[in-house]
Amino acid sequence: MSALTALRRGADLRRLADRREPLDVLVIGGGITGVGAALDAATRGLQVALVDAGDLASGTSRWSSKLVHGGLRYLATGQLGIARESAVERHHLMTTIAPHLIRPLRQVIPDAGPRRSTALMRAGFRAGDLLRRNAGTPSSVLPPPAAMSAMEVLGRCPTVRRTGLRGGISSTDGQLVDDARLVVAAARTAAAFGATICTFTRATAVDGRGATLTDVRTGESFEVRARTVINATGVWAPDVDRTISVRPSRGTHLVFDAERLGYPSAALTVPVSGSVSRFVFALPAQLGRVYVGVTDVDAPGPVSDQPQPDGAEIDFLLETINGALQQPLSRADIIGTFAGLRPLIGDPVAGAHGELADVSRRHRVQITDDTLISVIGGKLTTYRRMAQDAVDTAVATGRLSAGDCITTVTPLVGAVGTREVAGLPASLVERFGAEAPTVIEKARLPRPLDPVVDGIDVTRAEIEFALTHEGALDTDDIIHRRTRIGLVDTDAKAAWGAVSEIVGEVAADR
Repeated sequence: MSALTALRRGADLRRLADRREPLDVLVIGGGITGVGAALDAATRGLQVALVDAGDLASGTSRWSSKLVHGGLRYLATGQLGIARESAVERHHLMTTIAPHLIRPLRQVIPDAGPRRSTALMRAGFRAGDLLRRNAGTPSSVLPPPAAMSAMEVLGRCPTVRRTGLRGGISSTDGQLVDDARLVVAAARTAAAFGATICTFTRATAVDGRGATLTDVRTGESFEVRARTVINATGVWAPDVDRTISVRPSRGTHLVFDAERLGYPSAALTVPVSGSVSRFVFALPAQLGRVYVGVTDVDAPGPVSDQPQPDGAEIDFLLETINGALQQPLSRADIIGTFAGLRPLIGDPVAGAHGELADVSRRHRVQITDDTLISVIGGKLTTYRRMAQDAVDTAVATGRLSAGDCITTVTPLVGAVGTREVAGLPASLVERFGAEAPTVIEKARLPRPLDPVVDGIDVTRAEIEFALTHEGALDTDDIIHRRTRIGLVDTDAKAAWGAVSEIVGEVAADR
């Protein structure tokens, strides 16, 4: 059963507290890598539990660019292995694992600068398309690169600067409707295969044979034993295993009303001056928004639960994207911001005087004291491979009896089935895929298809479903991690009362 609820969470915590036999695998961390590891372990027939001190996707996994990309930028820096791995994992995600949550997105580079630069970009796109073909992804899923006329560029990205515009070049990559939705879908799929998913459950005194777990909501603590423990806490990995060194890199995005950029249907892609591997994107997104990002700056010091961009990053993003726009964006146009921390691996000195973007995005699985397994580095696109490597290591280290990895052929909830149902909002289908009809059928509240508030295309049924199937426990979980209304403060304030009212009604109905 894939439904995650408050009642199930409470029952699962009691079962863990009463458990006499050790788990096969305890996973710490409810981001995309952790839920991926829980799913991998569960599909191999292992007894697995996942815990996180907060909600699902409460850390880095909700602050990405929402792109599932094929590794083009890594080709530019000679990281062929990572580029190939990215293309292969993108293929699995877009063809089997989560095609309902990922759509092909045209990335457009206007041809208005030096012709030599345009030729280099065109060659890069062709190399990226070779990766697509080698991964086996059909052109029906990801169309190949194409030249564009000036009118075609303006049709896709209406606010592009017209002066000197000769046309453009484009390629196609994958775009998630939302990164947090991917995490929730993977967690629910893991639960359907028997994994125990416990949010708001802090793990302390962790070693390779278990941990002390504390229910953050009640303060009750108990010990749980495990044959293996996987630390999948990202930038917080050193808090679990002090032998680990992680170099956090902050990536910042600005949020704009899509109207301000003419409702683009492609990602305006602007090369960063002086770099062969960095770009700033204006990405069309759900809820009538455009995300402009991304930065890549060192973030030393204490790790924040909710990183904040600094003024220099905002200025950099505005300056870079404005170089391609007819009417420049200003700070007054920004309706929201978000920033996340990437858990990069590497010598803390390496790259200090060069491009942080060129530091390897390769992941690593580390074993401490022959028992504790940590998976660090990597990126969202390759989470499945990271999870497989971590569970492979757990199976070997713990001498576990397990089946083969099958996550390349395991669809997430909503990936398989009929999505074409008359009367359903397109936005609902984009967020739930084949589960969209179920969201409405399971609703008990009146007017399930009404928007939760005027002007926001999230239905009342989605709010209820977040509580009855997706593990949300309160209004904050829904506003910030199930719907992403919270990326814009004014939207969050407008919706908070209506969402809280539904939370209360659903709780009273239980």
